[in-house]
Amino acid sequence: MSCTVIIGAQWGDEGKGKVTDFLAERADVVARYQGGNNAGHTVIVGEQGFKLHLVPSGILYPDKLCVLGNGMVIDPEALVNEIEGLEEKGVSTAGLRISDRAHLILPYHKRLDELQEASRGAGKIGTTGRGIGPAYNDKSARMGMRMADLLDPSEFHEKLTANVKAKNAYLKQTFGAEGFDAAAMEEIILALAERFRDRITDTGVLLSETIAAGKKVLFEGAQGTLLDIDHGTYPFVTSSNTTAGGACTGTGVGPTAIDRVIGVVKAYTTRVGAGPFPTELNDAVGERLRQRGAEFGTTTGRPRRCGWLDTVVLRYAARVNGLTGIAITKLDVLDGLDTIKICTGYRINGKVTTDFPASRKAVETAEPVYEELPGWNESTGQATTWEELPAATRRYLDRIADLTGVPIVIVSVGPCRSQTIVMDRLF
Repeated sequence: MSCTVIIGAQWGDEGKGKVTDFLAERADVVARYQGGNNAGHTVIVGEQGFKLHLVPSGILYPDKLCVLGNGMVIDPEALVNEIEGLEEKGVSTAGLRISDRAHLILPYHKRLDELQEASRGAGKIGTTGRGIGPAYNDKSARMGMRMADLLDPSEFHEKLTANVKAKNAYLKQTFGAEGFDAAAMEEIILALAERFRDRITDTGVLLSETIAAGKKVLFEGAQGTLLDIDHGTYPFVTSSNTTAGGACTGTGVGPTAIDRVIGVVKAYTTRVGAGPFPTELNDAVGERLRQRGAEFGTTTGRPRRCGWLDTVVLRYAARVNGLTGIAITKLDVLDGLDTIKICTGYRINGKVTTDFPASRKAVETAEPVYEELPGWNESTGQATTWEELPAATRRYLDRIADLTGVPIVIVSVGPCRSQTIVMDRLF
C-alpha cells in the first residue's frame, strides 16, 4: 500500500501542481478531493504550459487514472471547457473519472456568489465568484445536486425545478435580482453532461480496489491549509477542508490507508485576496518576489501578496495535517537576495507566541519575530542534487526543517520537471 496526500501548507499557490505532476509519474492514480474551479495549478512540460483548474495534474501522463472526488463541487461548463482545452493540446482525458457523489455548481450558485460578495462591502472575503461557497452551502443544507442526478434525467428535472424556484425567490427578495428559466438551464446542463456522462462512477469503489491491489495513489488538494474552512484564517477561507483529513472525506478512503502526507511550501509566503498576512511585504522586496516568482493567480490573474517565510504557519500546518515531509518550491526566486528573513514567532500584545492563533484580530495585529540568514548570489536553477546547492541555500533549508520539525523531501528550483531535487524516494 502506498497512498500519499499532497497538501498546501500555506495560503495556497504553493506549487502543488508541479509537485503532484512530478510524483504522478510514479503513481497509478491521482485523486483530487475538494474544491472546484476556484483552484488553479500551472504545470510546465517541456516548452508547454498547462493551467489546470479541476482536472488533477496526473492527466498529463497518458497511463494514469485521474479522479474528481466526491468532496469536490464541479461546474459542468468549466469541466467541459477544461477537457476540450486539454484535448486540443493533444492531452488524452480518457483516464478521467468523476465521482457520482460530487456536487454540481449551477448558474444560480455563480450569480449568488457575485451578489453576496458585492453585498459585503468593505468586508469582502475575496471570493473568485465561481459559485464555490453557495454550492457547498446547498450541500450542507441538503438541497445540493450531484453528478448521480445527471444519470437520471427525471430526477434531475424534479430537483432542478424545485431548486430554481427557491433560488429565484431568494434572488428577488434579497437582491432584487432577476431569476433563471429552469427549462433552459436544464437543457444546457444536460447537453454539457453528454460530454462527460460516461466518466461518472463510484470512485470510492475504484480507489478502494486500486489500493487493495497494491497500486500507488496520490491525493491532490487544492488551496492551502490556512484556507481550510475549519483550520484557516476564518472567515477569509474557502468552503471546504483543504487539510489532509479532507482526502479521506473527499474520496471515501479511510485514514488507515494513508502512508504519508507531503506539505508543499513555497520558499517565501504568498496570499491572494483579503485576510490577515503577518509577514506581508509592501515594499521593494515584496514586489521583487512578486515579479521574479510570477505571483499572479492561475485562476483569476490577481496579483498575489508576498512576504517572508512564516514558520508559525508551517508548524501549524505540520500539526493539523500530520506532515511527514515538506516539498520546497520556488527556491530560485530567492536567488540574489543579500539577506533572507524567516518568521519564527508572533508578538501579540507584548507576548511572543509560536502557536498560530484562532482570533482574526490576533493574527491581524501580530508582529512577526524574524531571524535573519545570509542570502546567496549564485543561481540555484541548475542544481540537480543537494550538494550542488550553495552553502547558504542549504543552511536556509536546514533551518526550515529545524523550525518545523519536518524533513524536506523535495526541493524545486524552477518550474520544469527537471528542476526538481528529490531528497527522499517517496515511491
